[in-house]
Amino acid sequence: MTKQEILERTKIQDAKLFIDGEYVDAQSGATFDSLNPANNQKLASVANADQNDTKRAIDVAQRTFASGVWSRMPVEERSRILCKMSDLILEKVDELAYVETLDVGKPIKESRDFDIPRSAANFRFFAEMAKYMVHEHYDMSNHLSYTQYAPAGVTSLIIPWNLPFMQMTWKASAALAAGNTIVVKPASYTPLSAVMLGEIANEAGLPPGVLNIVTGPGSKVGTVMATHPSVRRLSFVGESETGKTVMANASKNLIPVSLELGGKSANIVFEDADLDEAVAGSIEAIFRNQGEICLAGSRILVQESIYDQFLDKFVEAVRNIKVGDPLDKSTDMGALVSNSHLETVDKYVQIGLEEGAKLAYGGKRVEGLEEGNFYMPTVLYDVKNNMRVAQEEIFGPVPVIIPFKTEEEAVAIANDSIYGLAGVVWTNDLRRAQRVSSSINSGLLWVNCWYVRDLRTPFGGSKASGIGREGGRHSFEFYTEAKTITMKK
Repeated sequence: MTKQEILERTKIQDAKLFIDGEYVDAQSGATFDSLNPANNQKLASVANADQNDTKRAIDVAQRTFASGVWSRMPVEERSRILCKMSDLILEKVDELAYVETLDVGKPIKESRDFDIPRSAANFRFFAEMAKYMVHEHYDMSNHLSYTQYAPAGVTSLIIPWNLPFMQMTWKASAALAAGNTIVVKPASYTPLSAVMLGEIANEAGLPPGVLNIVTGPGSKVGTVMATHPSVRRLSFVGESETGKTVMANASKNLIPVSLELGGKSANIVFEDADLDEAVAGSIEAIFRNQGEICLAGSRILVQESIYDQFLDKFVEAVRNIKVGDPLDKSTDMGALVSNSHLETVDKYVQIGLEEGAKLAYGGKRVEGLEEGNFYMPTVLYDVKNNMRVAQEEIFGPVPVIIPFKTEEEAVAIANDSIYGLAGVVWTNDLRRAQRVSSSINSGLLWVNCWYVRDLRTPFGGSKASGIGREGGRHSFEFYTEAKTITMKK
């Protein structure tokens, strides 16, 4: 399929709201432009929703939920429809990956080979799991108690711009499998792949009104999604300060929230690690998706005895990262999502240098690609953990390398952060791996690997990295209401 054929099939030039099973304009007729980060040219006009559009979508979702067409549908039938959505995502993998890469700026090989297939897996996993959820029964002497898990109701999902389709399907598939109706707000930077899910839902037979997608600013759309009295669950992914605002808004109606927020994860390399494996894994953990990923191992802690050796190998590997056209299958790193974000990343690099960090590589735009938001993979070393570049989330291709002497010091540095999302440990000492993993304050911890996910396990962070857990049964617990029923025998 050619690029033009994909564009024509996806109707990328006409991205509308998806409400009650139909694509519609914003009531005001307003639109905004979605730009290609690789050249900052217009990709599409996108419907710019306001509070009235958002209220309409929530009202539709509430009416649909109350009707029982989805919430009371037998779980086997719900599962069948969601599995069909999974199949359709795989059938459209080339179209979705192409649009995702155009909109986000990420390499096509990541979109095509991981993000979109994983999105399909999200739907199939939760669709199948819904059929086998266990409902507790307790036999008492004269009574029988059992727990019923009912869908919570209208669910708001606010999705970030860095992994838009995968993050949306991760949330939506679980909420839908539990029987809820949903309203999704994709990020304004990257709305195009999300809007395509409406077509997939219709083709799969999802009843109208079960899935609704509203594009527009967080100040209007997001605020209504967090404060509307009909909303009974809210799941948000984004940076920590915005998460605080979302939580404060949701508290007005006591809406339960799940927040996946920022990270500044420690990536710890001990002297007994397989050095080549640690270098390759550390490269992946910070430069994947241009470093625009909350799980990035952005603080690289290296034991002093191997510090110089690691730094030499790491910088050599960074020099070989190919930055360029995201649609080129050989590209390793694409464009940052916007020019303003690139300027923020560059500002942090300058702050780091002013603080006393040293620059081993990068630290500027990519020459010859100035029309887009291309920033060189950058390495700051001899960093101290109290520097801003070690404490604040840069969300770009900028790792900071910090030396440490002992295991105790490494753990102390790792935990000296407001964040607690993830961490990585590289060691061949099994006992050390266990000690350090148990000592680091984070929701996820990898040993001698990174970004390996089993959908059955809980996902989420501690401290400023979020509240709540999703994944497997944890998702179903969040997206349902547990009710205990006790009957006399």
